Amino acid sequence: MNVHNLMEDVVIKAVNTLYDRVKGENVPWLTCDCENCRLDTVSYVLNRIPPKYVVSGRGVTHNVEYLASSQLLADIDSMALEGMRTVSTTKRPFHNENRQDCEIHGSSAKAEPAFNFFTFMGVVLDGNTFEPVTNATITLKMDGKVAEMVDKTWSNPFHLVPSTKGVYSFWVKSLPAKESGERQYFHFSIEIKAEGYSESVYHFEVPIMSEECVRQTLDSTYTLKMKDLVIFKK
Repeated sequence: MNVHNLMEDVVIKAVNTLYDRVKGENVPWLTCDCENCRLDTVSYVLNRIPPKYVVSGRGVTHNVEYLASSQLLADIDSMALEGMRTVSTTKRPFHNENRQDCEIHGSSAKAEPAFNFFTFMGVVLDGNTFEPVTNATITLKMDGKVAEMVDKTWSNPFHLVPSTKGVYSFWVKSLPAKESGERQYFHFSIEIKAEGYSESVYHFEVPIMSEECVRQTLDSTYTLKMKDLVIFKK
């Protein structure tokens, strides 16, 4: 058995039950109950409650009483309703996409050698104040072309907003390799456009060693922290 957060199961069940119930009551504020909205609500709740990790059946047994607590379930329902309202009023850009397009390579991923890219993460700063730039468009290109992301939940171009505090992130779709252990350099550029600032382009390359198969899940340790990108006003 792998490490598992028991709260995921409880929250997913609670969120689906609430969506079905609220949908049946035809409340005006529920604008959508698609899978993307439901999963966003699940994430909303899980980010606000303590996790309960287990690695064995013994761990599950020890947590049975806690998971059945009426207070816990009431708190989850309350946060789920709050999350549903939030998600209904603030939908993500990929909201209308097919759920399969919001998963890494859909269901067609095969166990074949592939170049798996780091998640690129960095921050854009104002060259005069060194404060984060909060309104800019950042485009990641590979060999001069806009790089394709792993799925529709990753945006390219990436639009900075105040809540991101100048931070951007990209995860490029894996490319096929002839065999695992194959080493290759990939050339990228980051283009930054922001109103009132001079357009900036930064170039970099990364060496990637091919692996046995496409990475299906996000690994926070497989991240390339980019140097701070600085742009200047015109």
